[in-house]
Amino acid sequence: MLELTEVSKMIVFFIEMAGTAAFALSGAMTAIRRKFDLFGVMILGITTAVCGGLTRDIILGITPPAMFRQPVYVITAAVCSLLLFCGIRIRRDILKTRRKELYKQVLNILDAVGLGAFTVIGINTACEAGFGDNGFLLAAVGTITGVGGGLLRDIMAQEPPQIFVKHIYAVASIAGALVCILLRKYISMDLAMCSGAAVVVLIRLLAAHFQWDLPKAIIE
Repeated sequence: MLELTEVSKMIVFFIEMAGTAAFALSGAMTAIRRKFDLFGVMILGITTAVCGGLTRDIILGITPPAMFRQPVYVITAAVCSLLLFCGIRIRRDILKTRRKELYKQVLNILDAVGLGAFTVIGINTACEAGFGDNGFLLAAVGTITGVGGGLLRDIMAQEPPQIFVKHIYAVASIAGALVCILLRKYISMDLAMCSGAAVVVLIRLLAAHFQWDLPKAIIE
């Protein structure tokens, strides 16, 4: 029977892989929509998947960052991006006609899963680095880990960053981070992480479905 610590490590690794794959596909789909070539698609997929974690590790003083010590994350992102590129090359009509709406829905789901996964992974990493008593740092690092890759994706794709304009994006990450931080005092870290990630995904999907937005100061 696996020890509890081994089970916990497997759960964390699964969440990391799910977030890596989701964000890589999100970045690759954005690159394909922007008509990037194969190299550009893979770079944008990798950037979206690992740069939030890269920023997190730099803030926490973890060197070298995890993406260099454990290349499995970069490899996973690259493979996911390549597979998506090949799939769309084979089925060129997939982003046209009625399937375009499906593409948007899939992109929203992938982005929500990646955001939720990386938000709680950032918190867990900060706790393991010895900052578990600093709630503000945990929330900040969790949010940065969640939104960092997507922010760079949008900048590289020359699009307005979603965290500033799209249906409650960074706020969802902050909410999930707070849920995770509060629950870890009463339940296991694994359950707290799953709960926090679920809150992020739920808020993102509801916001996309009901077109929830934060108020804007519009000047004519």
